[in-house]
Amino acid sequence: MKPINLRIAEELGVRELQAAAAISLLDGGATVPFVARYRKEATGALDDAQLRTLEERLRYLRELDERRAAILDSIAQQGKLDAALKQAIDAADSKARLEDLYLPYRPKRRTKAQIAREAGLEPLAEAVLSRPDQSPEQLARRFIDASKGVNDSTAALEGARAILVESFSEDAMLIGTLREEVWSRGHLRSRVRAGKAEPGAKFADYFEFSEPLAKLPSHRILALFRGEKEGVLILELVPDLAAPDRGEPNAFERQIANRFKVAAHSRPGDRWLIDTVGLAWRTRILVHIESDLRLRLWQAAEDVAVQVFAGNLRDLLLAAPAGARPIMGLDPGYRTGVKVAVVTGTGQVAATATIYPHEPQRRWDESIAQLARLAQEHRVELIAIGNGTASRETDRLGAELIRLHPDLKLTKVVVSEAGASVYSASAFASQELPELNVSLRGAVSIARRLQDPLAELVKIDPQSIGVGQYQHDLSEHKLSRSLHAVVEDCVNAVGVDVNTASTPLLSRVSASATDWRAASSVTVRRRVLFATVRSSKRYRGLGRRLLSFRQDSCASATATIHSMRRAYTRKHIPWCGASSRRPRAK
Repeated sequence: MKPINLRIAEELGVRELQAAAAISLLDGGATVPFVARYRKEATGALDDAQLRTLEERLRYLRELDERRAAILDSIAQQGKLDAALKQAIDAADSKARLEDLYLPYRPKRRTKAQIAREAGLEPLAEAVLSRPDQSPEQLARRFIDASKGVNDSTAALEGARAILVESFSEDAMLIGTLREEVWSRGHLRSRVRAGKAEPGAKFADYFEFSEPLAKLPSHRILALFRGEKEGVLILELVPDLAAPDRGEPNAFERQIANRFKVAAHSRPGDRWLIDTVGLAWRTRILVHIESDLRLRLWQAAEDVAVQVFAGNLRDLLLAAPAGARPIMGLDPGYRTGVKVAVVTGTGQVAATATIYPHEPQRRWDESIAQLARLAQEHRVELIAIGNGTASRETDRLGAELIRLHPDLKLTKVVVSEAGASVYSASAFASQELPELNVSLRGAVSIARRLQDPLAELVKIDPQSIGVGQYQHDLSEHKLSRSLHAVVEDCVNAVGVDVNTASTPLLSRVSASATDWRAASSVTVRRRVLFATVRSSKRYRGLGRRLLSFRQDSCASATATIHSMRRAYTRKHIPWCGASSRRPRAK
């Protein structure tokens, strides 16, 4: 069995030394962005994408090896581990293949086949299979033994059939072949449950539905499984739409028969053996394959859904920032009013208010006057309007404000308020804005996320931003791991300003990715701004690793922005002692 380093190197098309170095760094606690940027000499310049793939494969292969060791130990304890089986298990390159090999040895409850073996019927099963030219009933008479519960030849043949069915259904090579055949030929069919058409109307597209397994898109798979989970749909895996009637063996049963040299040659035992093959297919093999393929469908759909979440989150985080400009944030609402917050160019809260332009109070003119006064007093340039409830009405309010007061030269922008309520009620928001109530904190967040989406959204748990579908059906651990990796990559691709960055933002920096180190930076700057890299060396927590990131950032990381950020932003970087314009990424 090849070592993990070599297997990953072959998959990625890199040298084994590169893979080994990257694995060593990741095991030592280094993050992917840190390794990609500051350990290029060790990894042979592996980029972020290669390192993310390496990290995922490393996790999978280690889980595979742990399972392999557990299976080998279990079979060895049973005294059934021979050289050929060990070689096959060592060569297994997937979890599905491992489980196929382990199936005959998996501890299970006492089955009919085990009872039949205990009754001494295994030789009968072997005889019927190997000598189809003899009558099964005649062979069975020699195994009648009332003391063992075998009262007649019918009981003996039932026991022999149970043994053969189990033997057929535990052939690893056969199961693997049939699984791929069903995947390529099979369809997933759905129909509505009786009496569920009206309450389950949202699943109407799937009341009479069928599509090939291999062609099902991820969103459709998730919808079908959601409908089944809610008790609206019945899902059925159809192995082959062109299969013959029950009276004739289908293509899958013929493969099983060929595997065990069962054929219809009009011999006395042929019919009994063909019926046994059909029983093994219907009751054991198909059930096992259907379970495996449903899991494969789910995992494939889940992986795509997580990728969609990650892509949407990346787009949101790397949206074009408005930059250091005074912004008015409007958190729309009807009965409770529209919450207003004005933030300065550095994100500090300058003023807050609540206006009631909509139903039921309809204080439209008063609201416009109040907004105009705040805009003039704080020299507001942009209006950020949340896209939640009453967003359209509030957008019309902003348009009216701009029309009536052209001298203010305002521009309105509708922004996503996803996760704003989560941030408002978070512990960090309470520490950051202790003087504001929860509703006004949401308006502050809306204003800031137009100013710098990355700096503001990084304060929110990525899963709470809600930028995908079927979130609650997905693996929480898998989704969380992927989204946190996106946030980490975005922060390290763009860089941060240590004089203005929040603790959550600093904690994502690869060279200082600890809450303690980030909090230390924030604590220090309350007393002194970092004018240069050298000036921060004397502060505990801002050591060589952090400074190396900052020095490199002056030349590249902070001065470079991901190509998805489609705007130039002029921003002073105090710790570099210069102004920098973020250019488009090459």
